Amino acid sequence: MSSAGKLAILVGGGPAPGINSVIGSATIKAINEGFEVLGIQDGFKWLVRRDKSCARQLSIDDVSRIHLRGGSVLGTARENPTKSEESMKAVVETLTELGVTHLVTIGGDDTAKSSATVAERSSIHTVHVPKTIDNDLPLPAHIPTFGFQTARHTGAEIVHNLMEDAKSTRRWYVVVAMGRQAGHLALGIGKAAGATVTLIREEFENETVPFSHICDILEGTIIKRRATGRHYGVIVLAEGLIEKLDPNEMNDLEDVERDEHGHIRFAEFDLARIVKFELEDRFRKRGIHVSISNKNVGYELRCCDPIPFDMAYCRELGNSAIRFLLGGGSGAMVSVQNGHLVPLLFEDIRDPNTGKTRVRNVDVASETYRVAREYMLRLDYSDFENAGWAEKLAQAGNLSVEELKKRFA
Repeated sequence: MSSAGKLAILVGGGPAPGINSVIGSATIKAINEGFEVLGIQDGFKWLVRRDKSCARQLSIDDVSRIHLRGGSVLGTARENPTKSEESMKAVVETLTELGVTHLVTIGGDDTAKSSATVAERSSIHTVHVPKTIDNDLPLPAHIPTFGFQTARHTGAEIVHNLMEDAKSTRRWYVVVAMGRQAGHLALGIGKAAGATVTLIREEFENETVPFSHICDILEGTIIKRRATGRHYGVIVLAEGLIEKLDPNEMNDLEDVERDEHGHIRFAEFDLARIVKFELEDRFRKRGIHVSISNKNVGYELRCCDPIPFDMAYCRELGNSAIRFLLGGGSGAMVSVQNGHLVPLLFEDIRDPNTGKTRVRNVDVASETYRVAREYMLRLDYSDFENAGWAEKLAQAGNLSVEELKKRFA
């Protein structure tokens, strides 16, 4: 074993652009500091099975150019050893048998928890590098999570292309962007691409939001767009809206997946598709044909090559992880804030009620959201103050002015 010890690196959870940048940076820094470096294939998957063949030695030549590539050269898996006492024991003992003294984990909540548990149950020093394209970790507002900038960049290109397609074919697109509970990715994509309208869960304060209310907003957008002679556009919806829906209201919809008890499978809920059918049906009942296509955006963003921002940012994170370990640190998550390494203890970023990492949501009082909202096309109170414009809107929706005001004002 080298004088500094033996360092292992593994990746857990879903992919994010920049993983290879972290792996490469951490490996090079560790070797230059005297460590022997092992790459562990597929996260904790094989460690749980006590399969030591998952570990291979990494050299500087192996990783010197991988920061340019998307994906993960070490693979990734969602194995969570903390769910079983036997699994956790197997991980600790297998790492110990491999001679590992230090461990770098790259991943989300589950991987972070596993990393902390390894530190608690052994003499192995661990550090976690958090990744998510959702941008929802409890970092200061101006600091993105790694992978987010690349995902937004690529997502904005997709939506930009859909905008051109919509204009050429005179149709609408309903796009749902990944993001779990937070709307950062949807808002970032919609704002950058100039989508017609973007809806995120954070703008709705109530615990549940009627599906009909969401569709009212979007129907109003289409009507307002039609009133200006534009029969096309792109709607971006945040995936987190799904958890805001009222299950009782959704029971009336036919085109949803249900379990053996007849309950809606929200995990399999295709929001874009359901919204498409609802909007088309509303206009069809008033004698208006509106062509709408649906699309989900997310998996296309996770393994694309990182843009220069994430290439550089992730090299900083990988280097910082090793410096944290060299300083004797363990059991924490690394961040780079204002150009400096700032370790974040797991207990400081966890929600005491759930035990999971706190979620950073979009601040709807921020300049970021306010500016995005100003450039969206939505019906508002001012649209009903001018009688001539109200009449034009009513005609665009094949409604009387009274019906228009009753529905939307």
